[in-house]
Amino acid sequence: MAEPLLDLPALDVGATVQHALRVADRIERQTGAGDPFVILTLANATGAIDTEPIWANLLAERWADGAERGAAVQAIGQVALYRGKRQLKLTRPVRVLPREQLDLADFLPRIAEEPARVWEKLDEIRRGVRSPRLARVLGLFFDDEEFRLEFERTPASVNAHHCRVGGLLLHVWEVAYIGRAMARAMRASEDLVIAGALLHDIGKVEAYGIEWEGFVRTPAGHLLEHVVLGSMMLDRRLARAAARGEEVLTASQRLELQHLILSHHGKQEFGSPVRPLTVEAEILHRADDASAKAADVTEAIGDVDAFRDGGEFGDGRGLWRVDRRRLWRRPHDWD
Repeated sequence: MAEPLLDLPALDVGATVQHALRVADRIERQTGAGDPFVILTLANATGAIDTEPIWANLLAERWADGAERGAAVQAIGQVALYRGKRQLKLTRPVRVLPREQLDLADFLPRIAEEPARVWEKLDEIRRGVRSPRLARVLGLFFDDEEFRLEFERTPASVNAHHCRVGGLLLHVWEVAYIGRAMARAMRASEDLVIAGALLHDIGKVEAYGIEWEGFVRTPAGHLLEHVVLGSMMLDRRLARAAARGEEVLTASQRLELQHLILSHHGKQEFGSPVRPLTVEAEILHRADDASAKAADVTEAIGDVDAFRDGGEFGDGRGLWRVDRRRLWRRPHDWD
């Protein structure tokens, strides 16, 4: 029987750990006297925890041998508290485990909602697109089962918002939902905004990969980034359709969809080659930003270490994704 998945964020001080974990990071430093020490970040699908420093005497006894970034190890120890942050105090050397006998999915964060349910909601929005041409373009991607599988497992980022297996799927649904509401309020084209929402981050399927080291950028992701890759992917799918004798879009329609993809970050300094030049492009940019920023705040409020003392206001020192703000966790509900 498989070992139960350890809920790392829920561990209280004093809890015992004796589980398989992934080495998400390995930091090697020296004390002021020049003595080396190592801190490991150990993770699974529920979260991560740092070890207490593994000092030079323990390193000499091989307590961290083989515990390189991306390794799977058995870690044995107890949870301790240091300056308000939980750490794992190892009581034995870590033992490297054979990764081929483990399921990588157990060691990477994933969205809480079942992907099938998110697909239902996203496909429902897609079915609302009335334009036959836009519906056909979306079908070139989202009627392709292989693409759907890749899309479903891709994170929306490698170290920021929706950085989880399934994160891209969840983010795109949020952008489509937000964008549709904005388009209705502003009397813009719902069809175009929905199409832009579903297409704006398709390039992440080719830009990001999943490995034991975590979420990584592919060579294409490094060299071209997801915004440009998305425009290229749209061109390739349209070219394949044309080769079958199907002209899905006019030249100007293709340009508008490319513009939605290429402008969705809003500014050149944020990764967009061009700024939004239509109301639909502006709405898409704002919806994308709203999903990303709200996800950052939601995750920060859920940071157990930031709110470890039980107060209403969290310790913002570690909340870099929200500019180290001291967020407020309301003490009441509105039911």
